[in-house]
Amino acid sequence: MLEIGWFSAKLFFKGKLLRDPIHFIKQTAIAVSIGSLLLVSLAQVEIPFCLLITVSSLATGIIMPFLLKDFKMK
Repeated sequence: MLEIGWFSAKLFFKGKLLRDPIHFIKQTAIAVSIGSLLLVSLAQVEIPFCLLITVSSLATGIIMPFLLKDFKMK
């Protein structure tokens, strides 16, 4: 399993893993910005910080499969 991960990482850094890397970066940036905005907006409410991070991470994790559903690899 580590060998597969290492091989994928090498292909990614060589630029041979993703078919459209700009689309991948754009979709990832959208998810990160939504998670960050959720974290900042929830920080205004007096909730423990660990709960804020958990909720924003969960929301970002739920959003990612929908944003990357058309993800294509070489």
